[in-house]
Amino acid sequence: MDFNVKRLAADAGTFLSRAVQFTEEKLGQAEKTELDAHLENLLSRAECTKQWTERIMKQTEVLLQPNPNVRIEEFLYEKLDKKVPTRMNNHELLGQSMIDSGNEFGPGTAYGNALIKCGETQKQVGSAEREFIQSSANNFLTPFRNFLEGDFKTILKERKLLQNKRLDLDAAKTRLKKARVADARALSFNATSPPGDVGYMASFSYMVDLFHVKWLKVVLGVFQAEQDLRITQSEFDRQAEITRLLLEGVSSTHAHHLRCLNDFVEAQTTYYAQCYQYMVDLQKQLGSFPSTFTSNNNQSSVSGGASVSVPTIPVSASLPAAPGRASSAFNELRSTSGSRKARVLYDYDAAGSSELSLLADEVILVNSVPGMDSDWLMGERGNQKGKVPITYLELLN
Repeated sequence: MDFNVKRLAADAGTFLSRAVQFTEEKLGQAEKTELDAHLENLLSRAECTKQWTERIMKQTEVLLQPNPNVRIEEFLYEKLDKKVPTRMNNHELLGQSMIDSGNEFGPGTAYGNALIKCGETQKQVGSAEREFIQSSANNFLTPFRNFLEGDFKTILKERKLLQNKRLDLDAAKTRLKKARVADARALSFNATSPPGDVGYMASFSYMVDLFHVKWLKVVLGVFQAEQDLRITQSEFDRQAEITRLLLEGVSSTHAHHLRCLNDFVEAQTTYYAQCYQYMVDLQKQLGSFPSTFTSNNNQSSVSGGASVSVPTIPVSASLPAAPGRASSAFNELRSTSGSRKARVLYDYDAAGSSELSLLADEVILVNSVPGMDSDWLMGERGNQKGKVPITYLELLN
């Protein structure tokens, strides 16, 4: 208990000393140790990184979930460590409504059949959107949030500790300065003889000054003040080095966030490519309906006074095939022992000697090898042979 009381008294004294030093600095009555320019620049860069990370996170969350009420609900579930209930997104709700109405009108009718096909496509788009949101949350938002709630909080803690060490250092400098002034006054008193019969008040004033100087020498000993200054300077330098190392780690954070940004863009590319392919397939299906169905559009266009042609979206060869069709083609290739030509969608750097590096838009031969992972095929380019990921390929007819 005695140790705790002493510790509490020491902490209270340290806090009071810091408060006095901080107040005197604000009033311009005390000197302030400035951090070196490199450390100040690192602090500014870390603060800038924090502000823009928060801003990017907020806007990304708005993009992924425009409904603010749903965002608040998901935030509360996350804080309560509970699973967010599964709900249908807008595309899935629209798709379900189209399917229900198509069944009501009759799947055998042109309009009912078209509604059902549109509804199924909307559900596919909704499923792709769900995968995109999940991928973006895991690979983009989570690393950003981990930086704000982990690394940056550690930086703030060490920066606050550095501020306290600086106040301790400046307070020690102030005490040493006062101790030296008191020592100089003591020397001047020692060189001055006490007054003789010059009056009671003069003698009393001399004694007060003498006791004051003696008290300052006891409280503010030069040797003790110099020793305190050395200790506080050492602690400040050590804390400045710790803070500097943490702040320099922000560069690694930028590199990590760059990889996360690439993952986010890749997820967006996949999502929009899937949606485009779904819509192209739907457009082809609707275009195969009998002329009695399409004539309704023509009549409505004529009644409007001008002929409006519905453009047909060309199918880009650079977009990946729909997942369902692509997977069936790869499954068919695995069931046979032959080879197929495949076009490379993206550049790929081999991770080992057993893999084959790829260049976008080149055509290679691929075949299945028994026992190989389902996500890989054996690729051949001339005399070169190696494993290639199927996600980078599009089988050609």
